[in-house]
Amino acid sequence: MISVSRLSKRYGPQLAVEALSFDIPAGQIVGFLGPNGAGKSTTLKMLTGMLEPTSGSATICGFDLASQTIDVKKHVGFVPESGAVFESLTGLEYLTMVAALYAIPEKAAVERIRQFIAFFDLSFDTLTGKLLGAYSKGMRRKVVITSALLHNPPVVFFDEPLDGLDANAAVGFKALIQTLAREGKTIVYSSHILDVVERVCDRVIIIDKGKLLLDGKPDELVATHHAGTLEKLFTQLTGGAEIERRAEDFAKTFRT
Repeated sequence: MISVSRLSKRYGPQLAVEALSFDIPAGQIVGFLGPNGAGKSTTLKMLTGMLEPTSGSATICGFDLASQTIDVKKHVGFVPESGAVFESLTGLEYLTMVAALYAIPEKAAVERIRQFIAFFDLSFDTLTGKLLGAYSKGMRRKVVITSALLHNPPVVFFDEPLDGLDANAAVGFKALIQTLAREGKTIVYSSHILDVVERVCDRVIIIDKGKLLLDGKPDELVATHHAGTLEKLFTQLTGGAEIERRAEDFAKTFRT
């Protein structure tokens, strides 16, 4: 479903993503991990056709990212970290607009929207009576997730999808992506909440400074590196141990 070969992105002299290569089959949930500035969001934006790669290639659902960008966009859903929406529209207006862009018939679109808002415990009155600019962060996130799934894409990219969701909505979301994967959808899940990634994902890809560090099943990687948890493995690989030491030194300043 996703095939990436030596994908790179350069901003002037800075190489944000360097020669990434990996393949992801249908029905797999892959945790895409890395510290801030590692190149995760840049990679996701390239794979969804939002950014043009500097070099390398990729195919999504068999469509070439460079020459068949529109076909790629038709077959993917994307929840960006920003969760940006048109704040001057109501939730229903925004979702109806998204449905129209994907040529979903109006009757089918309304039914899908009703199913999603019921799942996320949003009232229809809220969806029609308030502008998105007045929604809470969590409510906007639910609308953005709905918009990404509305056209039933076979590949979905999530960038920090739990940001702003309350505990119940987060539990529901995790159950949702596991259900989608069982139905054959490919899920790429970028997050800093590593205990959730460890429980939910079949596989993790860890990058740092734009380069691939590790790729494999979470439990196997943790066992191989004698890390105990995915979070400890991540800190070992990306310099987190040094940050912990600096935090301890900083805390000592308050004891004098």
